[in-house]
Amino acid sequence: MGKPRGFIEYLRELPLDRKATERIRDWQEFHLHMGDDKLQEQGARCMDCGVPFCHTGTLISGMAAGCPIHNLIPEWNDLVYRGLWKEALDRLHKTNNFPEFTGRVCPAPCEGSCVLGINAPPVTIKNIECSIIDKGWEEGWVVPEAPKNRTGKKVAVIGSGPAGLSAAAQLNKAGHLVTVFERADRIGGLLMYGIPNMKLDKSLVLRRVEMMEKEGVTFVTNTEVGKTYAAEKLLKEFDAVILATGATKPRDLPIEGRNLKGVHFAMEFLQGNTKSLLDGERNGSFINAEGKNVVVIGGGDTGTDCVGTSMRHSCKSLVQIEILPKPPMDRSKDNPWPEWPKVYKMDYGQEEAAATFGADPRVYLTTAKKFEGDENGQVKAVHTVQIEWQKNEKGQFVPKEVHGTEKVEPAQLVLLAMGFLGPEQALLEQLGVERDARSNAKADYDVFATSVKGVFAAGDARRGQSLVVWAFNEGRAVARECDRYLMGESDLP
Repeated sequence: MGKPRGFIEYLRELPLDRKATERIRDWQEFHLHMGDDKLQEQGARCMDCGVPFCHTGTLISGMAAGCPIHNLIPEWNDLVYRGLWKEALDRLHKTNNFPEFTGRVCPAPCEGSCVLGINAPPVTIKNIECSIIDKGWEEGWVVPEAPKNRTGKKVAVIGSGPAGLSAAAQLNKAGHLVTVFERADRIGGLLMYGIPNMKLDKSLVLRRVEMMEKEGVTFVTNTEVGKTYAAEKLLKEFDAVILATGATKPRDLPIEGRNLKGVHFAMEFLQGNTKSLLDGERNGSFINAEGKNVVVIGGGDTGTDCVGTSMRHSCKSLVQIEILPKPPMDRSKDNPWPEWPKVYKMDYGQEEAAATFGADPRVYLTTAKKFEGDENGQVKAVHTVQIEWQKNEKGQFVPKEVHGTEKVEPAQLVLLAMGFLGPEQALLEQLGVERDARSNAKADYDVFATSVKGVFAAGDARRGQSLVVWAFNEGRAVARECDRYLMGESDLP
């Protein structure tokens, strides 16, 4: 795979990002692009490693190791190195319905498990993946592929996020009549309203949705099954149902002052901002961070997106509070390859805050104790304290406050980005779907059938909050099992 000594001859290179202080002035994607010659060099670094871990797609220590959708990474790296771009695209589409999405928003567990990464910088897998599909669109190689025959079976997919879209795409390929229900005004779910435009341009989502419509998928927006569309009607009108609603119930922070104005869940902030951009209504129809001291509570991708969005609003200051310790600069001994490398890095949002305010905005081992408001019920400050993790009598690590470390951070806007607790329960209750201990739809992996006959569940609605690429994995897999249920067998991968 690749060039026999390519990993020795060529250094790892990534495309440059637009300058941080410039990109915060707009909502365009912040990555630049590399030329074909450079991309071929990077493809040449892929070794003939014998046992490639990059496409294993498993969980080690609770983290993804290798590609969950099992992309044929060594194959298309080799094809890119040889300049066979169309063939590389064909290999990529064998496992991935939407590489333009994963190539932009996936954290690339494949690179964390790259064999070259044991003692050298890993292959730039994510960038090559994105470049393959972008070239495919540019060259006109990505075209509608409607099924030649229809089965007459009708399938409803509830939710148009990553799991829902991939399930719909696969079931449509199998010849079923697929209808995707989305409660928002645009298709895409998390891809449309949960990920900001500068990380995933919405024109890319709309382009793929339009392609799926040409292939025969029906999309229904502004329809919330269980509210505006009765759940019992769903079961009568469709031969099978796939629940792909995501895990949209946010984790709250019930401390003093939580009900003050200016304290919001992250998704309220992100969704409103993206909708206002797409609607062209920048007239107060969204939560605006302009001129405000902003405190983001929580790390992860959602916290970073809150930081990046606040920077584009021209916030006055920004602090991001994380309860976990600062990661080490290099892998620790208890985090060996091929585990996901838990090391310190600055994502695009932190880079922008550092470029504007002079330092990484994150403060570690810190928690919020209370929100302080003014006489009008508006938040004006966040009271914080540092913590240390200690074992309790059960041997569990719990946070303990460090006395004397209290601090007051000015804040007119507080964004809670502490993750999600599971799917919203109303639809599950109406359908009579059994839940697991974490309130997710109960359905075994690789089976995906719920306690209700003909009703399947996949993605975050089944597994809980996870990576976009795991949702794509489950969307493809649930489509196979749904197809098997409808037809008695399935040829879907």
